[in-house]
Amino acid sequence: MVFDSHMDTPSQLLRLRDLGKDNRYGHVDFPKLRRGGVDASFFALYTPAEMQPDASTRYALQMLSAVYDCVETHPEDAVLAFSPEEVSENAGHGVFSLFLGMENGSPIQDSLPLLRTFYRMGVRYVTLTHNGDNAIADSAAEGRCWHGLSPFGRKVLREMNALGMMVDLSHASDETFWDCIRLSSSPIVATHSCCRALCGHRRNLTDDMLKAIADKDGYVGINFCPAFLSDDFGREATDAALLDEADRTEAAFIAAPDDPRCVKAWHSMQDRLLKMKRPGVREIVDHIDHAVELAGVCHVGIGSDFDGILVTPEGVDHVGKIGLVFEEMRRRGYSEEAVSLISGQNLLNVMRRVINASESGC
Repeated sequence: MVFDSHMDTPSQLLRLRDLGKDNRYGHVDFPKLRRGGVDASFFALYTPAEMQPDASTRYALQMLSAVYDCVETHPEDAVLAFSPEEVSENAGHGVFSLFLGMENGSPIQDSLPLLRTFYRMGVRYVTLTHNGDNAIADSAAEGRCWHGLSPFGRKVLREMNALGMMVDLSHASDETFWDCIRLSSSPIVATHSCCRALCGHRRNLTDDMLKAIADKDGYVGINFCPAFLSDDFGREATDAALLDEADRTEAAFIAAPDDPRCVKAWHSMQDRLLKMKRPGVREIVDHIDHAVELAGVCHVGIGSDFDGILVTPEGVDHVGKIGLVFEEMRRRGYSEEAVSLISGQNLLNVMRRVINASESGC
C-alpha cells in the first residue's frame, strides 16, 4: 500500500488541470497515480501566506469545492475519504482514497467554529503555518511574531486534539514545534519535511525534533523537494536565480490560468527546471535512512509535496515513478515489512492513534 501524506493538487484543479488525463506538465493525475500504485494521499488545501484571512478562507473553499467536483466527475478513479478504515476497502475496489489536509491555518481565521466546519467537510490535518507567521503560530520562514504558538494557537491545538485532527508542523518555526510537542495530548506529525542534518534548510527537522516526534508516537513524511534534499542544489539554484524567476512565472500562471501566454511560459519554465542537476532517488532514501535511524521505522513515511514543488528530484518526475523510492530502499536492505510501513502503513497508524487519543479524552 502506498499512502502519501502531502500533495498540493487542489490548487492545480483551479489551474484547470483535468486529473482524468495524463498531463505532461503535472506531477499528479489519476493515470499517474495508478502507474505509481498509489492507494491514497492527502490533498492539501494550500493558501499562500500573503493572502488576507477572508481571501484565504474563500480560496480554501474554492479548492474544497473543486476537489468535491473532481471526485464526482471521476467516481471510477477516486472517492473522498474521511477515516483510515476506508483505505483498504477503496483499494479493494480499485479506487484511490483522497483525503483532505489544510496547508496554512489562515482560512480558519480566529474562529474555532470555522476549524470545526472544515473538519466536518473532510479536513483531517492542518499544517499550522506556511511561509509566514499567522494568527496561530510562527513559521520557519519568519518566526518573529509569537515566539511559538499564539494564545489563539493554543486553543486551536486543544480543539484539534479533541476533534482527532492531526497537527502538522511542517513549515513551523522551531519554537512552534517545541510548543506543540509540549502541549499536544495527541501524536504530532510533519507531513512533508526532511532532515536538517543532511540539508541545512530551515524547513527541515533537527535530530532532536525527529526523536521528539518518535517520543510523541508521531510521524514524519519525507519531502521530495530538491532544495530540502540537498544543500548543493539550493546553492546552485540560488546562484542561477532560476527559482525566483520560476516563482514569478508560476504566480502569473496562477493569476491567469486560462491565458495561453501564461500557460506557455509556465510550461517552458518547467522544461528549463528539469534540465538542472538535481538530487534524486538516492538522496530521498538518504533522508529516509536518517529519519529511521533517529525516529525508528514505525514513525517515517512519504510526503512527496508533488504539485507543490517547482521541480522534482532527478528521475522522479511525477507520482507515477514513486515506486523507484521503494526499489532503492529494497536495494539498501529494507525488509518488505519495513517498506510497507514507510510506504503507507505508518501514516494509517498515526491517524488511528490521533483519533483514539481524541476519543479517550487524553
